[in-house]
Amino acid sequence: MNSASLVHVLERTISSDKNERQTAQQYLEQGMHSNTPEFIKALSDVLANSGNSAVVRMAAGLQIKNALISKDQIVKEQLQQRWLAFTEDTRQYIKGNVLKSLGTETRMPSSAAQCVAFIAVIELPLGRWPDLINILCSNIINDASSDNLQQASLEALGYICQDVDFNCILVHSNNILTAIVHGMRKGSSNHYVGFAATTALFNSLEFTKANFEKEMERNYLMEVVCEATQFKDPQIRVVALQCLVKIMSLYYEYMDTYMAQALFPITMEAIKSNIDEIALQGIEFWSNVCDEEISLAMEDNEEDFGQPSSSMSRSYAKGALQYLVSILMQKLTQQEEFDDEDEWNPSKAASVCLLLLVSCCGKDILTYVLPFVKDNIKHPDWRYRDAALLAFGSVLRGIEEEVLKSVIENAMPTIIELMYDSSVAVRDTAAWTIGQICENAAESATNPVFLKSLLEAMVHGLKAEPRVAANVCWAFVELAKGSYDDASVHDSTNEPTTYCLSQYFDFLVEKLLETTARPDGAQAKLRLASYEALMEMIKNSPRDCYPTVQKTTLIILERLNHILAVGDVQQRYDRAEMINLQGLLCATLQSVLGKVKSEDAPKISDQIMTALLQMFISNSEQAGNVHEEAMRAVTALIEVLGEKFIKYMDSFKPFLLSGLKNHSEHQVCLASVGVVADLCRELKVGIMPYCDEVMTLLWQNLTDSAVHRSIKPQILSLLGDIALAIGPAYEKYLDVVFTILVQASQIQVDRDDYDMVDYLNDLRESILSAYSGIIQGMTTEKTVSPMEAHIPYILEFIKTVAIDNDINDDVTCACVALIGDLCTVFRSQIVPKFDMNVINNILHQARRSSITKTKNYGRWVTRELRKLTRPSW
Repeated sequence: MNSASLVHVLERTISSDKNERQTAQQYLEQGMHSNTPEFIKALSDVLANSGNSAVVRMAAGLQIKNALISKDQIVKEQLQQRWLAFTEDTRQYIKGNVLKSLGTETRMPSSAAQCVAFIAVIELPLGRWPDLINILCSNIINDASSDNLQQASLEALGYICQDVDFNCILVHSNNILTAIVHGMRKGSSNHYVGFAATTALFNSLEFTKANFEKEMERNYLMEVVCEATQFKDPQIRVVALQCLVKIMSLYYEYMDTYMAQALFPITMEAIKSNIDEIALQGIEFWSNVCDEEISLAMEDNEEDFGQPSSSMSRSYAKGALQYLVSILMQKLTQQEEFDDEDEWNPSKAASVCLLLLVSCCGKDILTYVLPFVKDNIKHPDWRYRDAALLAFGSVLRGIEEEVLKSVIENAMPTIIELMYDSSVAVRDTAAWTIGQICENAAESATNPVFLKSLLEAMVHGLKAEPRVAANVCWAFVELAKGSYDDASVHDSTNEPTTYCLSQYFDFLVEKLLETTARPDGAQAKLRLASYEALMEMIKNSPRDCYPTVQKTTLIILERLNHILAVGDVQQRYDRAEMINLQGLLCATLQSVLGKVKSEDAPKISDQIMTALLQMFISNSEQAGNVHEEAMRAVTALIEVLGEKFIKYMDSFKPFLLSGLKNHSEHQVCLASVGVVADLCRELKVGIMPYCDEVMTLLWQNLTDSAVHRSIKPQILSLLGDIALAIGPAYEKYLDVVFTILVQASQIQVDRDDYDMVDYLNDLRESILSAYSGIIQGMTTEKTVSPMEAHIPYILEFIKTVAIDNDINDDVTCACVALIGDLCTVFRSQIVPKFDMNVINNILHQARRSSITKTKNYGRWVTRELRKLTRPSW
């Protein structure tokens, strides 16, 4: 394809004619596949030719970018390897063209800047293109450079700072900062250059640590950023404020010098701004301050820290409280009645900041919030009533109930009254505030003085607009939990006989069932919220509400059968709604089965299992949520039926095995693993006829790299559950299982990645549990012998775990339990094989644990070891 043809095709990529666009895209894909290096060279020629139209040059840049980068990590690596396979001459030619294009485009942002950055992402980590940063910096600080060249070079530098590992460009950090500051200084006269420079600074702040540690350099940088917050151009001001927000997170410990004189007045003024984007950044700054100070407070209270924290809280939030709260209250009054739920605005940001201030400053905030609430909760303007409610609800979280009790009792009649307000926004916030009261001060919510009128208002709210009704449903969730937790328990069942909602329970469940069937249930996620409320009401019900539980079980089962009888629906929307409804019904079925008495379960189990099997049959594997919830419903049925579930095993087995194979929907696979674990616990040796097929699938999952990593720890733990269930019959699996466990115990992870350290702990806990299950399950005189060969591996793993400083309490508990199992089975013959320094150390940790279970295991194993090591007389 010659240059003229390529230009013609690129022009067609933005044609209004769909067929022309598709044809052009096909030509471009053909050209890219037929000779990629030459085609990208040709594209770079089009980009570099200033005689081409802005549209064509932008389209050429987009094609080059797409040839270098992808959101998919695997494709991205393939594209990078393809680029590196080009000849040196080809790569230099393309790089020369994209650099030459900088500053010659008339449309911004610069396509050439993006191309430069994406090539840099590939080459800089490999030590290639060593002069790039110097070229860009020179373009920026050179007074002879055009504004366009400075802007495009700053954009490229910003992209590079954002996307390249900062260690690759750390050596250039001073030059980069010099160039960026030069651009920011120019921002007062050229806002395009200033915006590009300030954005570049925002992207480079992570690797300026060395500069922030030096007072002179830090002062200069802070001066430049603070100046930029005062520029006339709103875009620059927004990004400069974003820089301050980020600086507060990264360099909190250095901010004392600047807080009173600069940061406080700048951010307060920003919050007052009528430009939403500026106000949002001012609020975000103080939300970030709260986040930092909450984290520092948690560190200070953590007993396990062996040394003092590297940073201490300066209590900026508490110092700003009286000024900040007043401004935030005003922002709360700037909402609109029908604000887009997903649109972030200063009013919503102020509400979040208020919640963080409560967590950070505690009851001190009440001094500044309650007068506003008192003055405005009956204000003629709905915005002020709504703001007062929102402020009141926000301060309930994190403050002791005793402090709030009298305040809530005084406010409750008014809050109930506002559930009938003429404004939908006020009713919505009133419902949310009631939920906050139920969650954080349940005793006040269930006060007999208010309970009847409160419930009447909530039931009235269930008929209101979906957004209001959804918040009422959440309030019912919290009310159910609080009422159940506060109920008196008089026997060993830990289940109360009655509670404050008992006399209303049947009526409330009926109204929630009506809400789940509302035709507008898809709005504001009302159907989901109402089913969740129904589930929590059932789950948190006392014994005198059991007749309603029985009735609800039959209603849910009837609904499930009805939805299955409807069959396939042609419209995709209806089909999706049906799948969601099936999932919700299954989840609700789990809740009601959890309350059904074991003697009543067999009366309805045939109907339930028939419905669940029909769900497995009628839904494809793509309906992952339905399969997952159906599996969990099976789990609930297993738990209530116990060994009587065996009658369903043959009909259920195909779907269980299918679930274990379902790697594409890993939550389904996880739920299926959980079902097998429950079957082992309830059926015991009854699971044996199904073990060969199950074990085969478990091994396949463990050895398949495509299987989601979250599944593997659960499978490893399940290997022990199966051993506990079938006992000596497990011997035929023993060698393979131990090989798998040894391999799993050798896995290493990046210790700087906290997620991977957590995963390693999960893996180790599961391995330890598996060893315990196998040892307990196979404890007979006949089967002790085959296990002895594996003892050295178990002891080595215990040692590896015990000396690791990154293990959590769950791993400690599992490790100590395994030591106890070894002592119980192998008695005195195991003791000489222990490394007693290691064993004593982890037992000491267990005994000092704040978790009762771990502490008890530590004490038990310590006593057992003393018995085994005590001299016999």
